[in-house]
Amino acid sequence: MFTRLHLRLAGLIGAVALAVFPPAAPAQVGSEANSGIVVASTTSTEQSGLFGHILPLFTRETGIAVKVVAVGTGQALDIGRRGDADVVFVHDRAAEDRFVAEAWGVDRRDVMYNDFVLVGPKSDPADAAQAKTLADALRRIAARQAVFISRGDKSGTHAAELRSWQQAGIEPQADGRGKWYREIGAGMGQALNTAAALGAYTVSDRGTWLAFKNRGDLTIVLQGDPALFNPYGVMLVNPAKHPQVKAAQGRAFINWLTSPVGQQAIASTRIHGEPLFFPSAKTGL
Repeated sequence: MFTRLHLRLAGLIGAVALAVFPPAAPAQVGSEANSGIVVASTTSTEQSGLFGHILPLFTRETGIAVKVVAVGTGQALDIGRRGDADVVFVHDRAAEDRFVAEAWGVDRRDVMYNDFVLVGPKSDPADAAQAKTLADALRRIAARQAVFISRGDKSGTHAAELRSWQQAGIEPQADGRGKWYREIGAGMGQALNTAAALGAYTVSDRGTWLAFKNRGDLTIVLQGDPALFNPYGVMLVNPAKHPQVKAAQGRAFINWLTSPVGQQAIASTRIHGEPLFFPSAKTGL
C-alpha cells in the first residue's frame, strides 16, 4: 500500500541521488531570455506555494522570467493546444499522454509527486475514516448523502476524484448533483473554503491542504490509499504546431526543473516542516 512512509523514504532516496549528482547551474539561453515564457499549470502548484519558492531560483540562474497561468489541468492543456503557453506543467497522466500522442506537446518528463487526501469534518458523519480505501470512503459518503464538494473544473484533482467514484461504482453526478454532491467549477482553494463553510468532504492535493489556512473544522479523514498517488509531468508545447512557442527558453525551464538543481529546489519547498512535493525526475515514478 502507498503510505506516507513510502513518501518519506522516496524523499530520502531523492536526497541521496541529489548528493551523488551535484547541482550545476544551467547556462543562459539566447538574447531573448528576458522576454520570459508562459507556463500553463495547475492551481495546486500555485496555491501550495511551490512556484513562489522555485521560480525566483530559476530566473536568477537563467535570466528567464516565468509567467504562470494557474488553472485546472484540463484548462492548462487547452491553453497549450491553442499555443497560448510555452510549457505545460500538470498532473493527469492519461490526459498528458493524449496531449503528447496528439502532437500538441513534446518531451514530456516526470517531475515530482505527492498524494491526494480526503478531508472532511472532524465529526465525520459518513464514518469515512473507518474506510480502508478511497472508494470505500466515497461509498459511505454517498450512502449517508453527506455533502461532498467537487471542484468540477476538469482539473487533475477533479479527474482523480471522478476515477475514484467510478471505482466505487457510484455516479454522483446522476445520483446526488445539487443535493449532497456539489460541483463548484473552481480551484482547490475555493473547494476547501466551501467544504470548510459547509462541513463537507472533498478531495485535495496534499500540498494545497498543507498551505490552506482556513481549515475550520476540516481534518484529513483518509490518506495512504494507492489510488491517491499524485504524479506531475512537464512538457513543451509543440513548436511545430505553434511556431511562436519559445522552444529554447521552454526547454531550459524543463531541463532545470528536472536537473539536480531544480529537483533540490522542489524537495526543499516545505510548509510547517513538511515537504509539499517529492522530486521524481530520476526515479521515473
